This record gives sequence, C-alpha cells and structure tokens, in this order.
Amino acid sequence: MANKRMKEIIDLTQAELAVKIRETQSKLFDLKIKSTTGQLEKTADLWKARKELSRLKTALTQKNTSASAQV
Repeated sequence: MANKRMKEIIDLTQAELAVKIRETQSKLFDLKIKSTTGQLEKTADLWKARKELSRLKTALTQKNTSASAQV
C-alpha cells in the first residue's frame, strides 16, 4: 500500500506537493493538540500523519534534486 501511495505522491507537481505538505503539517498540529488535551481517539492517526508528511517531503526533495541536476 505504501508503494501505491508513494507512486501517487511522485506524480504530483512541486506546487501540489507544497500545498499537501502545508495541509499535512496543519493536520499533524491539530492531532497533537487533540492528543495533549485527551480528545484524540485514534492515536494511530498521529503516526499516519507523520509518515505522510515524510513521504511528501521526500518526494519534494527528489523532485528538487532531479530538477537541479537537469539544469
């Protein structure tokens, strides 16, 4: 499943990746607040959000590296 998700992420443009990163960071922040206040029911959501964020950042770094290598 992670490979399918990563393939979908790699197909996104740099601008789309930047937007997704901001959205995921916001979601992660909200989840951390809920966890701290005891309102978070699914603690696995924190783990999933962190993994998603790292996948997005990895894809963006790969795109930036390949773009600078082609110049």
